[in-house]
Amino acid sequence: MANDWSSQYNRLIGLFLNPPAIISILLALSVHEWAHGMVARRLGDPTAEMEGRLTLNPLAHLDPLGVLMFVFAGFGWGKPVPVNPFYFRSPKRDTALVSLAGPASNFFLAWIAFIGLLLVDGSHFIPSIGGVLQPTLGRGVLLIFEQIFRTSIIINLGFMAFNLLPIAPLDGSKILRLFIPRHTERSYDDFMQYGPFLLLFLLIADRFTGLPLLFWWVDGIAEAVLKMMSWVAGWL
Repeated sequence: MANDWSSQYNRLIGLFLNPPAIISILLALSVHEWAHGMVARRLGDPTAEMEGRLTLNPLAHLDPLGVLMFVFAGFGWGKPVPVNPFYFRSPKRDTALVSLAGPASNFFLAWIAFIGLLLVDGSHFIPSIGGVLQPTLGRGVLLIFEQIFRTSIIINLGFMAFNLLPIAPLDGSKILRLFIPRHTERSYDDFMQYGPFLLLFLLIADRFTGLPLLFWWVDGIAEAVLKMMSWVAGWL
């Protein structure tokens, strides 16, 4: 498992997306938004379910602008799942939990894809399992699954790290709010109103200037998880 997340990501995402990247993005986005809605439902908020958003159907979660950002900027988002904090027993805590559910789901998807990669890439990781699968499925089919799993790891780690940015309207801003003292919550909320402009600035700086501030954050988090995966693969 290579530890150069950014170079792999840049090869996968471009003006024209390849099929494994499209599959991975739709899955990452759908599970991410579904996780928000499911945790909110478990915490007492039925809003997402009532509006038909408690589903893994990608069409229910696609945001046109977010998809365009995926294509042209390399990062994007889905249509936010509606959440009504008035249903929560502890609105501040439960809102943070709902927000954390999205990135956490991408983290687990990346590890599921990693396990799948271990199974199909038997020549490198698990020869005994690979030796069983290859005659049955054929090496061509295995290569397709291998590409999908590798792509899914990269996409999900990027999606997770990007959404953990503590900038509104991303999930990280709501998670961080849990640790903001009550007497400064108003100031924090006022500052977060400028979040979309700050996010836009970081995206522009990342793509068109020599200040890859956004990529430093995303690359650092994704690289840390990839190193964990490399350690597991080496141990196996």
